[in-house]
Amino acid sequence: MSRPRGFAGWKPQQRTLVRLEAVRVILNEYHAYLPLTLRQVFYRLIGKDLLDKSEREYEKLGELLNRARRARLIPMNTIRDDGFTGGLALRNDWRDASEFLADLAGRARGYRRDRQAGQARRLVIWCEAAGMVPQLERVARDCVLLVKLSGGYDSVTIKHNIGRHFGGTTILHVGDYDPSGECMFDALAEDARAFAEYYGDAIEFVRLAVTPDHIQRYGLPTAPPKASSHQAKKQLMETTQAEALDPATLAAIVQVGIESRLDWAVYRQAVDIEEQERAALLARLGEVTS
Repeated sequence: MSRPRGFAGWKPQQRTLVRLEAVRVILNEYHAYLPLTLRQVFYRLIGKDLLDKSEREYEKLGELLNRARRARLIPMNTIRDDGFTGGLALRNDWRDASEFLADLAGRARGYRRDRQAGQARRLVIWCEAAGMVPQLERVARDCVLLVKLSGGYDSVTIKHNIGRHFGGTTILHVGDYDPSGECMFDALAEDARAFAEYYGDAIEFVRLAVTPDHIQRYGLPTAPPKASSHQAKKQLMETTQAEALDPATLAAIVQVGIESRLDWAVYRQAVDIEEQERAALLARLGEVTS
């Protein structure tokens, strides 16, 4: 049987429809955090005792949601299953000058200045899972630059560039709790700090999630770590993925991590200046178009 291409009709069996309805309930429950990653949906179903925690069940769920989205039984944009983190290219042509000015006015209404200007330390969030980036961006968008950190052990070039360009920054990290993730985080932090010291600066690394406390407090599903030298080094007895955290809980953890490190008087001053500059921009554009 050939694989479906594009949008394709589908008539699932009754038990499949029951599972799809459970997925719809989850998507409605976490509407404010859409799109959810496939693994976040997976863990929510486990929490409802509707799935066993196994890679085979995870693969089957992925196949199910792919078919359901192709069949328009679930909206395409509610599930994030890709690693794309870039934006679309900005438009560089217009129908005429009036359309160009209208576009400028729209951008002026959305004008944002650097809201971290004047803070003792800049805040940056790093996330291992590309699919979680949109959720964290919504939490951080008012005051924090979000940077997606690719998985795996990053190159010397990347570590050097972090040390060279992120001096004076506190990096808030969201990632899995496992031997590989722990060692990756430690190695990256140690190397980047060393490069930063060479350039006469300092970087602070803070692991926001997942922590052993999160695993116990929220009853997160765990699995034994895979046998490796890292396991022996870290002596971790259990592992869990960041996507096992409830999206609302993760958002709250990140929000507290941000708010507890901001100088709010400095932040409010930056917002006040931004509002004044936005009004001035719109006034100038009004003069041009009048």
